[in-house]
Amino acid sequence: MVHATKDQEPQATARTLTQGAAISDQVNSSVGSHGNDIVISYRGGIIENTHDVHAAVVDASGKLIYTIGNHQRMTLARSSTKPIQTLAILETGAAERFNYDDADVALMCASHSSEPRHVERARAMLEKTGEKEEILTCGGHPAQNPMVNRAWIKEDYTPTALDNNCSGKHVGMVAGALSLGASAHEYYFPGHPMQQRVYRAVEDLSGLGENEVLWTVDGCNLPTPAMPLPNFALMFARLADAADCFDNTKTKPVDQRTQHLARIHKSMAGYHGLVAGEGRFDTALMAAYGGQIVGKIGADACYGVAIRAPNDANTTEASHGAIGIAVKVEDGNLDVLYAAVMEILERLKIGTSEVRKSLDGWRFPKIVNTAGAVTGGYKHCFKVRNTA
Repeated sequence: MVHATKDQEPQATARTLTQGAAISDQVNSSVGSHGNDIVISYRGGIIENTHDVHAAVVDASGKLIYTIGNHQRMTLARSSTKPIQTLAILETGAAERFNYDDADVALMCASHSSEPRHVERARAMLEKTGEKEEILTCGGHPAQNPMVNRAWIKEDYTPTALDNNCSGKHVGMVAGALSLGASAHEYYFPGHPMQQRVYRAVEDLSGLGENEVLWTVDGCNLPTPAMPLPNFALMFARLADAADCFDNTKTKPVDQRTQHLARIHKSMAGYHGLVAGEGRFDTALMAAYGGQIVGKIGADACYGVAIRAPNDANTTEASHGAIGIAVKVEDGNLDVLYAAVMEILERLKIGTSEVRKSLDGWRFPKIVNTAGAVTGGYKHCFKVRNTA
């Protein structure tokens, strides 16, 4: 094997860069070939992959404000639906019956990393119902936290249902089923009263009728909805709007559903570490924005963002009030998804420049090889179109 010397390495890199067309020229060629809104990944100055991005931004009335790509794309919301599924749980009275606090509500909304704090809380929540772990139908899987995974491997530990990233939601639905006086053992069945509550909540918040939301089975064994991106975004706009309305209760009373939605927004923002975990995008995003934003990942690169109305009434965004954003990356790449979400927040000037800057590591992730050398990165090549 021949090893390049340190003197040779810069020459090789320079030769690679000069032989390839400039990235901007390649981007123009790539976009021109199919006209899509994309994020590109490059290595050594050469485009390696292109990733189609679709998004819709709406206000709480459902008005479409901004679009990217195929903004009407029918999209499975996957775990991004969890805040709305949690609404259905709260509307059964389960939180009151089993004395669940805001941290418990956050875990119901979570796709957590199976850290001890997540699993211990899920176990405590289940114990309050009087049921055993065997009732949960989500199964186990490797943790999203690599340190947790390494510990499990060393211990020869096989993860169980409480370790599942969706365990908080499943425990919540068991509690919801019991609160409805229904069988807890069938809580995951599509026809179960608990799931019927979920269907109605999703339909109401998305603005769609009973036959307009499509349903299938998610990775954790529960029903999951599909809908056009504007309706996906509307669920999150209404989540943020509820938080705004609840803060104004002194001047305008709010109904029970608004109170539940406001609690969900507050719980997720306040206990962001329970919603995802160490080193995760959801947690970093909500921590940086300090209560203004709630964000929720869904499998295969979908994302929902609930953004409260800014305090500064003179900003352009303030004229829209609370807004929701739904994003889908066509090929399911999560690094691209996080980068695209941050680029959209940057284009819309959501939050202060300091807050957005603090998340630049997500907006422009580096491609690093096994030797720790930075070999490439990402470039945003999509347009945010104002529909006004």
